[in-house]
Amino acid sequence: MNDTPEQRGFVFPGTLEISVMGAADVGLDVLILKTLEAMSITAHPETLRIKPSAKGNYVSVTVSFDARNREEYDVAHDALRQLPEVKWTL
Repeated sequence: MNDTPEQRGFVFPGTLEISVMGAADVGLDVLILKTLEAMSITAHPETLRIKPSAKGNYVSVTVSFDARNREEYDVAHDALRQLPEVKWTL
């Protein structure tokens, strides 16, 4: 099977979304934007969505960002996963 990025829904360069899950009390939204900015990755704060967990202990934060290629997309995920406040990315 020929599994290209386009067949998986990735088109580069493009604007993609990243979702991050972490504790509700750490300002995850600001942390994500600052981390992407520090990597010279353009995030779109106007697309930011925050969804609290059922008990309110965790939040899922989703934001769109520009990725020039697959490597930049992977680097964004890796950098956010390295943050101690982040439980996982999607």
